[in-house]
Amino acid sequence: MQLAELLKDWPCSVTGGSIRTEITGVEDYAQAVQPGDIFIVRKGKKTSGSRFVKEALARGAAAIVSEESISLPIIDKEIPFVWVPNTALFLSYASAKLAAFPAEALTVIAITGTNGKTTVSHFVSQLLNALHKHAAVIGTVGFFINGEKQQTAYEQLTTLQAKELHPILKQCVRKGVTHVVLEASSMGLQQHRLDHCDIDCGVFLNLSEDHLEDHGGLEAYKRAKKRLADLSKKLVLNGDDNFCRSVGIYDKKKSCSFGFDNHNDLHIQIVSESVGKTVLCLQTSASEHIVEIPFVGKYHVQNAVASLMAVWRLGVPMEDIVGHMWSLRLPEGRLEKIENPLGIDVYVDYAHTAEALQAVLQTFDHSKTIYLVFSCGGNRDKAKRFAMGAVASKYADVIYLTTDNPRDEDPIVINESIIAGFTEQQYYEIYLDRKLAIHQALAKAEKGDIVLVAGKGHEQTQQIKNQKFPFSDQQCVKDYFASLITDDAE
Repeated sequence: MQLAELLKDWPCSVTGGSIRTEITGVEDYAQAVQPGDIFIVRKGKKTSGSRFVKEALARGAAAIVSEESISLPIIDKEIPFVWVPNTALFLSYASAKLAAFPAEALTVIAITGTNGKTTVSHFVSQLLNALHKHAAVIGTVGFFINGEKQQTAYEQLTTLQAKELHPILKQCVRKGVTHVVLEASSMGLQQHRLDHCDIDCGVFLNLSEDHLEDHGGLEAYKRAKKRLADLSKKLVLNGDDNFCRSVGIYDKKKSCSFGFDNHNDLHIQIVSESVGKTVLCLQTSASEHIVEIPFVGKYHVQNAVASLMAVWRLGVPMEDIVGHMWSLRLPEGRLEKIENPLGIDVYVDYAHTAEALQAVLQTFDHSKTIYLVFSCGGNRDKAKRFAMGAVASKYADVIYLTTDNPRDEDPIVINESIIAGFTEQQYYEIYLDRKLAIHQALAKAEKGDIVLVAGKGHEQTQQIKNQKFPFSDQQCVKDYFASLITDDAE
């Protein structure tokens, strides 16, 4: 595509080079530039991309795009320099246009919320598959088509950058996918990653305090989340959540709510609960349905109903959906049970906020002894540590504090903030080696006890300072039980 075609109808000014220059890609990371790419100069937290213009040119950049005034002597005057008012927005647009706007050929559902995005996105995909639709999921645990994980070389982000997202959407179109379910993170929305991705239905699950330091406060976090409402043609809202309900106030015509309060468009009533099963009555103004799901707990009920509502809002009759709700299965790292020969109920879960941790712990049988292994991540969201400590102390019998992704923070300081939220009589131990903490909990637990390893879920690495080390909670648990078998054999 010629630069002139790419810039057509976009506010900009061009100096140097030729507007007929052929453009084959878009990149904002100088070391990844390929010949024919536009290099987009982005401002980072610590530095500006303008420092890397020479490197991008040396690697074959065909044009430079910036919202800054860059000294022309550092740019080859045979190379076009394009000024735009907002490089993040232009990156989104250029990525979509170079891929021929693939979202227009797909039905796109985007899920946002502090907790539950991954679970609901996979539930929606499972329901669509059951209805004989070809569906893809793009989110925290990877890229899936019809439930099968696809190999990608992209950085694992909740919401992919636009330069990566649109080529994947184009790939989906080529593979016959008809529906795509995306996780829409607050940072992804704020950074315009979804701005040129046609979204048919946006789903709002909940909002609690998370990533506040990244956004600069709660109100900025809310504004970032609300952007999904502007980008979506239809909305599904958790009407029991104050923030989600406020979104619907401004978009009444395209929003539809669900929840336990009877003011919602779809009213949820729990008829009965038993081990691994909840029976629901779902009522709208026009119909009533009895639905069975293979989970217990309010949190899982809300996630399951949110997925049903998202599919229903696409025009699928509710009576065609409800029969498939029993087949829903949690994705990797979400209340994932690890089978073992000792009869201990061992679970790995991604819960890394107070609300998510409480939701998981509430699902357990509290007549059993509950062992909890967890900590909090470093360099962010310090305010949530006390709250997570309070939740842990309320529901767990024995707590093993350890490390999550401490990054540049001292894990001792992180754990002290968590301990501040404990009740006075709480029993806990600290093992900064996460493997040792998990193994200590498993060693203490007996048949019928519950061990929850929380915070990292599907993650395969642990970040300590500026290094990432291979680490999997699931594999750590499996290694423990494998060692017992080896010891017995010897």
